[in-house]
Amino acid sequence: MKKKRFSEEQIIGILREAQAGIPVKELCRKHGFSDAMFYNWRSKYGGMEVSDAKRLKALESENARLKKLLAESMLDKEALKVALSGKY
Repeated sequence: MKKKRFSEEQIIGILREAQAGIPVKELCRKHGFSDAMFYNWRSKYGGMEVSDAKRLKALESENARLKKLLAESMLDKEALKVALSGKY
């Protein structure tokens, strides 16, 4: 998996610079990312504090873990159904 170049704290700092009035093009050139990335960040992290972003990341990882557990349990259930029905 590709490593991120910017942490949530850095992203929120960049968004705050934009709110302070620095033009988006200048921010992109200064920090080395594209306009599209800025607008993606703004849609995801706009209005968040650093603590909110950390909580979001923790919730996303927990959600991924729970989805994996659910998929595994559904697979086990299906395997038991097949084994008990005798139709291999």
